[in-house]
Amino acid sequence: MSRVRIPTGSPFYSALALFCLVFWIPVLINFKICDNSADCSGLSSCPNGVFLWDDKKKTLRLDNSKCSSCDVCEPSCPVGAIRVAKTAVELSKIKKEISLDKRKVSDLFVDRYGAQPLHEAFFVTEDKFDDTINSSKLVVVEFFNNASINCLYNSIPIRDLFLSSEVKYRKVSLSSNKFEKKFGVSALPALLFFFKGKLVGKLEGHFAPNKKVELVGKINSILSSVGQK
Repeated sequence: MSRVRIPTGSPFYSALALFCLVFWIPVLINFKICDNSADCSGLSSCPNGVFLWDDKKKTLRLDNSKCSSCDVCEPSCPVGAIRVAKTAVELSKIKKEISLDKRKVSDLFVDRYGAQPLHEAFFVTEDKFDDTINSSKLVVVEFFNNASINCLYNSIPIRDLFLSSEVKYRKVSLSSNKFEKKFGVSALPALLFFFKGKLVGKLEGHFAPNKKVELVGKINSILSSVGQK
């Protein structure tokens, strides 16, 4: 079967493009605030497979041709990186908002090292741990349990620890000592650094706010050792 080529400047092409924009809901991702990982909520929430993970390029992809306009993906993203445009006007507006957005992933690090998780986007369960650390990005995992939790006023904001680095940060609540034994952790909370699935650094114990400079120095040493600083 031969293909029919429609001239891009023809009235029919313009009408077809407008139809697609109005009746075919495009999904967009604001990668400025998306940590672009294989555990994206869009992958699990979309019933039609619009969200795809390119394991070779280690990035999210979208196949909007599969979108059924169910609109369940947008509210599933805890940081608001997934957007759905319902009209051509809305699409243009969202694209402009993303273009002007000056935020970066580290701006969302409202959680604090050693404190109870505040943002669900950075909390993972033990059964998702292996998937979490297998990333092309440097992954920093905070291990904690109920006994190690400090108050917010006595802990350090994560965004203050990774000001100049793009890392994938997650918090894991330990229900047993399985992970502590596996990685030789003797004190909680603890920060474990993984690069391409391998442990490359570890910091243990509580650091009060007056110890922030010391903690940042230790973190930067680990980042430098894997070329991430």
